[in-house]
Amino acid sequence: LEWLRKASIGDNETSFSGNGNGVSNGDHRAVRASVVSAFGHDTLDRVPHIDLYRNAGSISGHRAVRPSLQELHDVFQKGGDISVPDTLADDEESSEGFPSDDLESAVPVEKKKGGPIKFGWIKGVLVRCMLNIWGVMLFIRLSWVFGQAGWGLGIVVILLSCVVTTITGLSMSAICTNGIVRGGGAYYLISRSLGPEFGGSIGLIFAFANAVAVSMYVVGFAETVVQLLVDYDSIMVDPLNDIRIIGCITVVLLLGISLAGMAWEAKAQIVLLVILLAAIVNVFVGTFIPATETKKTQGFFNYQANIFMENFTPDFRGAESFFSVFAIFFPAATGILAGANISGDLKDPQAAIPKGTLWAILITGITYLAVALSVSACVVRDATGNMTSFINNTFMPAEDCNGPSVAACELGYNFSSCVTNPDSCKFGSMHNFQVMTMVSGFGPLIIAGTFSATLSSALASLVSAPKVFQALCKDNIYTALHFFAKGSGKNNEPIRGYVLTFLISVAFILIGDLNVIAPIISNFFLASYALINFSCFHASYAKSPGWRPAYKFYNMWLSLVGAVLCCVVMFVINWWAALLTYGIEILLYIYVTVKKPNVNWGSSTQAVTFVSAVSNALSLSGIEEHVKNFRPQIIVLTGSVRTRPALLDLAHSLSKTYGLCLTSEVFVGPRWKVLQEMNAGMEKNQLWLHKNKRKAFYTAVASDDFRQGADALLQSSGLGRLKPNILMMGFKRDWRSADTQAIKNYVGVLHDAFDFEYGTLVLRVPQGLDMSQFVEEEEEMMKAAKEQEAQEKEVMSNGAKGKGRFRKSKNSSQQVPPPPQEAKINDMLLEASTQFQKKQSKGTIDVWWLFDDGGLTLLLPYILTTRKKWKDCKLRIFVAGQPGRTEQDKEDMKTLLIKFRINCSDINVIDDLHIGPKSDNWKAFEDMIEPFRLHEGGKDKARSEALREESPWMITDEELSSFEEKTNLQVRLNELLREKSSSANLIIVSMPIARKESVSDHLYMAWLDTLTKNLPPTLLIRGNHKSVLTFYS
Repeated sequence: LEWLRKASIGDNETSFSGNGNGVSNGDHRAVRASVVSAFGHDTLDRVPHIDLYRNAGSISGHRAVRPSLQELHDVFQKGGDISVPDTLADDEESSEGFPSDDLESAVPVEKKKGGPIKFGWIKGVLVRCMLNIWGVMLFIRLSWVFGQAGWGLGIVVILLSCVVTTITGLSMSAICTNGIVRGGGAYYLISRSLGPEFGGSIGLIFAFANAVAVSMYVVGFAETVVQLLVDYDSIMVDPLNDIRIIGCITVVLLLGISLAGMAWEAKAQIVLLVILLAAIVNVFVGTFIPATETKKTQGFFNYQANIFMENFTPDFRGAESFFSVFAIFFPAATGILAGANISGDLKDPQAAIPKGTLWAILITGITYLAVALSVSACVVRDATGNMTSFINNTFMPAEDCNGPSVAACELGYNFSSCVTNPDSCKFGSMHNFQVMTMVSGFGPLIIAGTFSATLSSALASLVSAPKVFQALCKDNIYTALHFFAKGSGKNNEPIRGYVLTFLISVAFILIGDLNVIAPIISNFFLASYALINFSCFHASYAKSPGWRPAYKFYNMWLSLVGAVLCCVVMFVINWWAALLTYGIEILLYIYVTVKKPNVNWGSSTQAVTFVSAVSNALSLSGIEEHVKNFRPQIIVLTGSVRTRPALLDLAHSLSKTYGLCLTSEVFVGPRWKVLQEMNAGMEKNQLWLHKNKRKAFYTAVASDDFRQGADALLQSSGLGRLKPNILMMGFKRDWRSADTQAIKNYVGVLHDAFDFEYGTLVLRVPQGLDMSQFVEEEEEMMKAAKEQEAQEKEVMSNGAKGKGRFRKSKNSSQQVPPPPQEAKINDMLLEASTQFQKKQSKGTIDVWWLFDDGGLTLLLPYILTTRKKWKDCKLRIFVAGQPGRTEQDKEDMKTLLIKFRINCSDINVIDDLHIGPKSDNWKAFEDMIEPFRLHEGGKDKARSEALREESPWMITDEELSSFEEKTNLQVRLNELLREKSSSANLIIVSMPIARKESVSDHLYMAWLDTLTKNLPPTLLIRGNHKSVLTFYS
């Protein structure tokens, strides 16, 4: 964008002085360089571009800075300087409240050879999630689960587990795609969605759970090794101490792999995945190898239909039930956050996390089902393992078989002794946890798969815990833990976090009974899942314009169901562990709430609080505004709520469920005259809004003139965050016939709105907005009807004769109907007044986003398209472009809209704005302003000065000459608008700004009139040049 950077430092529009941060009053600097823009003349305005919306210190690109509204609007002194006291230097400008140490504002790492390692969705997410989900359950306990529940209920167990994880995956996908995701995994997602209170509490226990999970998986590995040592009589000390020794050695080796870097850790995961896949394939291969006599006595008969059908029904034994079996299996389905936990090490977390996680859930779920069903078709529940169980006749009649394994009896093996002497049965899916080793083609490979499953899960947890903990510490929610925020090396590795995780793991290996710790860890993970689901629900429920996830396959109510399911499963697994988890989380939540960390992430909690009752306004006063939670809060100069219905309806469509709508009226005149009328109308107007389901407030002020009253409204309206940020008013159609003071007041209100940094909207409809005459007539008729009713009651007491005379008088006093032409105009006006109350027909909303104003010109039409009345209208975007680079400008705008997650049907680049207007249109403009021109150009200096003093409000020749290019632009724009947008349902155009004391009121009104004449309903918009859109999460 070299043309954006062309500076004209000596130009009189770019030489400024200021006393902003870091700039002394005596220093002069070029605050913003002007550009030779697409409009054919120098201007400080910037066309919309992605760099204007980046955070300060963005990792993905340099942040550009648009001119402030003061720089564009402040008094222009030719040959002099403009004082911009609150303008910061480009490299010092704030970043809309983001903390300087936010992960999003990290100092970018220099791109050089040997830079940070980043993973794609397969290596970074899919592989990690599959390895974490495929645990020892697959080889040791899966056959037991299906033995207890039968493959009928066993499928239900697996599917129910997958439902919980899939819903969580969908919720996580929505959160991940609602802006850029940084490091921190589940903690980052929850904290940025629900705020630091929930994020801080769950982040700490989630990191702790991962650290303890390392010891769980390592002990599982060590127990398998010790069992082998026992089998071969090679115990070192005793089984318990051998587990401790092997566990500590294993953790040290895993720590070494982790400290070697993410590249080595990823390579180790690939090796473990290959071993694990080979073990799984080995199980399927083994089911097709003909069973030996030894295997048959142990309950394995290859695929048999009668065994498969016998294993269909459940056979819960002892204290086992469906829920206890489900509680044992469910932890095997967890591990879906393994990829998200290293979000900071992914190339594109937004795409990788949803894709990799959901595919991992699908693949592992199918694998669990396939392995379990294969074993259920091959292995009986009970077997003795003794050759004496073999029956001479191979196939016995069913009536001669009894006991639990009728199918085995039919195949020639009698396991009925398992009923009378259960201790004699050491084999079968109900008794032997090594069924997979027996079934497989090569037993040692299953042992290797078990090693791989435990080590891969341990390695994933060992990497996840420090990463999540580092992100938590960087946010400084717990100030005492900030020591662990420091990273090292090119990947910013949390070395201190690794050491802490290692110490926790070793401590639990040496100290605790992991059978007690295990259910607590499972509940910690489930609490994270529940909050991820709740985060998605909460963000959707808040209906913030900042919630625009690119991933659309989610549902807020489904997320809520997922959160409830996670909470239920927590109690199913272990009720006291669930209560303990809730207790710890509540304590941490209270701690963070009391400490009030200095962070602002635009969470959905803030958004919901925003739309709550006024009684919560005080609780909002200390919360800083965030760009994600920007809401249109509109003060609408409607007069009485019934006077300009079209203006109120459009404002209501923009603000309903999104923000505040404040309808305002200025009573002009001496206070003692208008105060009674104003007070009487307050309650009446508010009741009308409530009755007509308008989610808006009504307020009024009394003032000596219109501008003073509007100025009071702009300054004093609102309370805390419930404060208007947009001024909306109707276009003054009668400006050419109005007196000079009325024009001065109208334009002065616009100037005041710019001074107070309001976004400004001006609506023009062809038929006009003012319905006051009809309201007055209706009120007169209602008043007359009440008087008539009172008179009728009075006459009734005097007899029918008087009543008859009254009716005759009433008929004779009816109003004379208006002439046909006037009646037609009135009908058109009445119809136009209700046009925004109706469902809009299929069509377009044409957005002419000519100047970058912070994104308000784009956000408001997007909000309109979310309304039921406007849902059939598609957005068409028109932007200004340089001749010869139309395709590039179109591609840039397309990229920006994709980043904002805002869809449009078409993008048009206008590259001929610099062409002069047609002669007849220019002549029409000249005729428009002719009555207001001073024509001092041909007169001597003294006469010219006298004319200016006599009529200072008139348009001078010098003024017309100075602003000829801007005037040409308005005329030319109108030509293009009529050419390209004449059939649109609504046109939205960037509003031109007039510099104070440089552009006369009548010339400015002529610009607005020329720009919007002979068009469909047109809304002029100018934001306050502060970002209301962001592509960050």
